[in-house]
Amino acid sequence: MKKIGLFLFGICFVLQMVAQEHNYFTNPVIRGDVPDPSVIRVEDTYYATGTSSEWAPFYPMFTSKDLVNWKQVGHVFTKQPSWTSNSFWAPELFYHNNKVYCYYTARQKSTGISYIGVATSDSPLHEFTDHGPIVEYGKEAIDAFIYDDNGQLYISWKAYGLDTRPIELLGCKLSADGLHLDGEPFTLLVDEKGIGMEGQYHFKKGDYYYIVYAAHGCCGPSSDYDVYVARARNYGGPYEKYSGNPILHGGEGDYKSCGHGTVVRTSDGRMFYMCHAYLKGDGFFIGRQPILQEMEMTDDHWVRFQTGNLAIAEQPVPFVGTKQEPLSDFEDNFKGNQLKVDWTWNYPYSDIHAVLKKGKLFLSGTPKNNNKYGTALCLRPQSPQYSCETKVINTGKGLKGLTLYGDDKNLIAWGIEGDKLILKVVKDDIESVLYDSAFASKEIYLKLEVEQGCIFHFYKSLDGKTWQSVQNTPFKGKSLIRWDRVQRPGLLHYGDKDVPAEFSYFKMKNLK
Repeated sequence: MKKIGLFLFGICFVLQMVAQEHNYFTNPVIRGDVPDPSVIRVEDTYYATGTSSEWAPFYPMFTSKDLVNWKQVGHVFTKQPSWTSNSFWAPELFYHNNKVYCYYTARQKSTGISYIGVATSDSPLHEFTDHGPIVEYGKEAIDAFIYDDNGQLYISWKAYGLDTRPIELLGCKLSADGLHLDGEPFTLLVDEKGIGMEGQYHFKKGDYYYIVYAAHGCCGPSSDYDVYVARARNYGGPYEKYSGNPILHGGEGDYKSCGHGTVVRTSDGRMFYMCHAYLKGDGFFIGRQPILQEMEMTDDHWVRFQTGNLAIAEQPVPFVGTKQEPLSDFEDNFKGNQLKVDWTWNYPYSDIHAVLKKGKLFLSGTPKNNNKYGTALCLRPQSPQYSCETKVINTGKGLKGLTLYGDDKNLIAWGIEGDKLILKVVKDDIESVLYDSAFASKEIYLKLEVEQGCIFHFYKSLDGKTWQSVQNTPFKGKSLIRWDRVQRPGLLHYGDKDVPAEFSYFKMKNLK
């Protein structure tokens, strides 16, 4: 009898483990630095996008059938809207009358002020048509959200963030086509305690209108972002802030911080909130990654998250039978006629010219804004432990090879420059050379490895199989972290635009 009991216990344990494996997923659901995510559902497909900041193309677009497994399929813009200069933040998707809208934040070229533009498309999978700025208000207008109140469209945004006065969430009616303000802005909610207020989401349930919003610091090593809620009986207020705020926070457990998101409803009416989070520890160096948690109503007409107010990585799957796919590596052999959708480049600092021909990438560009370090073509890392490698053809005198890129004044370059191999570190526009060696061969294989998100190793090879380290000790690169983004690995060219860098392949492998 005792053996039978142990046997049955073993079966139950195995079944329980199998059930757990198939009933839970682990955040983030979209890997890599994609802050301020927005998510919508069109029929049976979910679409998400997020901040692209100083990287082009603008606003990566992802699709999913189950909210857990996402694939990048394109961008909102492949060409920069003419009224903008940089800082592409906080896109908000809105599906209305069989048309997809994207309300987005960018700096206005003529003023340098962040305002809100709008673009439309007949599908999230197609290029969007830009209609220019829709909110030009004050010293800053960012983080748009659109709400349909029984046929009347409203837009809300964060205002006064750069003024010596409290931050406010402002609202205004929109025209029926969603392309113009209709009337004067009005106050929805005021940041009376000075803790921050942005990234808002509106919805109505029962007698109340709700605003779910982010508070505290969004970005960088000191980020303490969290999620608050307020409610009112009218869209215009007055709003009552929940005494139990924050309703979602990090600081303990899996996340350093979390916030700025929107809710998407499943076909059966359940609410799933997608926001971004900084992971704790090494994961911080991957940036603000989209996470998903189910939101529900309480008996006293507030909102809460199904797994509590402490944000945790493991969550119940939205749909029975969903299995989370493992993290995948990246490889580009440049066999097609255009770059893979994953690639991004440093558009404020360089125009790009990338040609794929006979299984090779020819990369060059024209530096802008006094950029001294050329064109960076990079990827979002998806793990704190990864390697990148490439084969470089040694033509021309310019610098070409691998990079870890923060911005034009904070980067690492590992490559060929003329007749030498060189490893450079640029910190706050001051250059240091870590390795310098004569090199006369026609081609070279280069590799970098990253551990703990910010510890870097560099290697060279003549055959792509036997690798030789070029350092005695690894380099620690925390200085590559910018206030709102993390370093990206990739390829670099700096030199004559008519003598491009020539690469035979690129691989990025997750090491853990």
